[in-house]
Amino acid sequence: MESDSVRVLVLGASGYIGSHLVPRLLSGGYRVRAGARNFEVLEARDWPGAELVQADVFDPASLERALQGCDVAYYLVHSMAAGRDFARRDREAADAFATAAARAGVGRIVYLGGLQPNDSASEHLASRRETAERLRAGSVPVTEIRAGIIVGAGSAAFEVIRDLVYHLPFMVTPRWVQSRTQPIALSDLLDYLVALLALPETAGRTFDVAGPEVLRYEDLLRQFAEVVGRRFVNLRVPVLTARLSSYWLDLVTAVPANVARPLVEGLKHDLLADDAEIRALVPLRLRTYREAVREALEAERAEHVPARWVEGALAFRGRRADVSFYSRAMSAEQTADASAEDLWGVVSRLGGQSGWLYMNWLWRLRGAVDRAAGGVGMRRGRRHSSELRVGDAVDFWRVAALEPGRRLTLVAEMKLPGSAVLEFDVKPQSAVRSTLTTSARFHPAGVFGLLYWYGLASVHARIFRGLTQAVVRRAERRAVRAS
Repeated sequence: MESDSVRVLVLGASGYIGSHLVPRLLSGGYRVRAGARNFEVLEARDWPGAELVQADVFDPASLERALQGCDVAYYLVHSMAAGRDFARRDREAADAFATAAARAGVGRIVYLGGLQPNDSASEHLASRRETAERLRAGSVPVTEIRAGIIVGAGSAAFEVIRDLVYHLPFMVTPRWVQSRTQPIALSDLLDYLVALLALPETAGRTFDVAGPEVLRYEDLLRQFAEVVGRRFVNLRVPVLTARLSSYWLDLVTAVPANVARPLVEGLKHDLLADDAEIRALVPLRLRTYREAVREALEAERAEHVPARWVEGALAFRGRRADVSFYSRAMSAEQTADASAEDLWGVVSRLGGQSGWLYMNWLWRLRGAVDRAAGGVGMRRGRRHSSELRVGDAVDFWRVAALEPGRRLTLVAEMKLPGSAVLEFDVKPQSAVRSTLTTSARFHPAGVFGLLYWYGLASVHARIFRGLTQAVVRRAERRAVRAS
């Protein structure tokens, strides 16, 4: 069957694997429908030729629309970020998807699961196995791919390694760093996932996939440090359990706790693959761990600037690989009795002579502190009082992305232990009513970056909430004057 005659649904396209798989399938000539619960995240991707759909596994109508006419469906959904209840949600989601796929007449489901240990699995790994079993309980044939650690920018395990190496002068490691694993390069995993489409005989089968090396977790840390030119000093502590380690990682990495904790609790197992079957079907020259690390870092450097903030984009991290991929975030939202045009008119004039509308003295003080530290301060002002374009300076910010009338993304150029992004999102509700969402995100660099975020979180929350309210008030006054 020719690739251009195959319609493929990627459900979970906004996630880590999905966001890389969609462009890979498109380049292979497949007709791709990308589905995710948050449609706006899909819109932010640059995927010419992909059909974008809003699809929620807990919304049968949206699932039906997403699956209609599809030959193969990639199921890349998991609920680890939902917290303690993720295993139950994963079961229910798999049941719903299997039922909907059967009704839509889908020919095959491809599911990405996790390598399984010989002994009892962690809750996270057990949930991955159970999800596959629930999908197989339906009438649509399932091809399951089981992978361990995926080496690529944005992979939770990879980002834990990055943050540990860059954030700490030495590491206190528990016994589980001696556990063995077979990390696989992101590009190799994608090659396997795409190759399956041309292999109908893989339906109903399960395959382990892995890289060519068996390494300890300690080896992963050491080799990453060597690739990026950092020292690796390891102090092993036998009493630090995987659960205690997960709490410690909350303090020294930016990987979200609800993702890192179940992941780390699974690291106490040896996760080894038997990949002879898949290698016979899909012969690849698999990348070593060092090669995969170099490829991941190079891919970051080569990426284009997105049209808006995207988690992990190097352009919004000061183009620094040592700044955490994941961000800390806060936001404020308020509805205005004014049109989106009026609201945008105020947003687009922020900074320079207009100031920042709320606690201007504090903004000026921050600029003075920045100048004293050798930064740009507030002296640059603006190029134009009301017009903006990408690349413009706005005091100590730089316009990184711009969608006129809708969204403004600013990246801080002040002295910071990390990278800060401020984004204004204007949405019309009616001709005379609109909503402003102000989002502040900080990608920390090292422990000092995390301390900076936690230490000033309450102050920043007040500032950005007050700024949002002040912009709305001014927009409403503009609307009254115009009426």
